[in-house]
Amino acid sequence: MNPLIDTDAFCKLGVAGLLQDAVEIFGARLTDCRRLPALPHMLRRGGLRRRYGESACDALIPLADQVPEIGTVSTEWLDRFALIESVDPGEAQLYAASAEQGLIVLSDDKKALRSVKDVEDLAAALAGRIAVLAAILLALCERRGADEIRRRISAVAPLDRMVQMCFSAGNSDPREGLHSYYNSLAAEVRPLVLWDPWAEGAA
Repeated sequence: MNPLIDTDAFCKLGVAGLLQDAVEIFGARLTDCRRLPALPHMLRRGGLRRRYGESACDALIPLADQVPEIGTVSTEWLDRFALIESVDPGEAQLYAASAEQGLIVLSDDKKALRSVKDVEDLAAALAGRIAVLAAILLALCERRGADEIRRRISAVAPLDRMVQMCFSAGNSDPREGLHSYYNSLAAEVRPLVLWDPWAEGAA
């Protein structure tokens, strides 16, 4: 399998030191995955450095270099995203590749997902193939233990409200909150069906 990784998911999982663990859920290594061509450049300058910090981005560059670029995607699917303002060209490329090649996408772009759910034939083409951050963290909690994931994800908490809420010091079991976030997003994006962290073999 060659999972596709969007920029936000790559950065958040990478900052937490969970990127390799996440792709292992899908039976993959980083070298099996695919990412957008611009990612290393974005880590070297621009908005990602302001958001995640220079040292974090510098540490992520070698990881990005391990992940091959996404290949060429046909216009058959790309054209369907052209008029959706909330889906940027990079996200459109990932979703189009997923639809065309049947690949999993690790995605943290909830705004895009809420928009693409109504694209013709997309729900069927992407059914079960969009793995959102809440679902990935749920699966990792089952694999590695909630305490271990809490320790590692702490660096991301200031950057992600879901992580901040679910892994707060007062929340003894983050899985309950993650479950709630996942179910809420799954309802919002119907008829698109998200990847299920409780599916056989997922955790």
